[in-house]
Amino acid sequence: MSGLVECHSGFEYAERPTALYWQEQRLVIAEILESQRTPMGRTFRVRTQDDQVFELSYLEMHDEWRIQEL
Repeated sequence: MSGLVECHSGFEYAERPTALYWQEQRLVIAEILESQRTPMGRTFRVRTQDDQVFELSYLEMHDEWRIQEL
């Protein structure tokens, strides 16, 4: 599902996600559990402050975030 993700950007865009919007709620990211770079862009597995776990994928070619609840 496409979604809105707030992120820290330094040298490049989407270095570290800080919050995401899920079911009309803003969820603050408490911890990045895993991150990796793929040919399509960046992928993060994160835990929010309320202990939900999500996989966030930034598809560089489309300039789009994908959010999947795990």
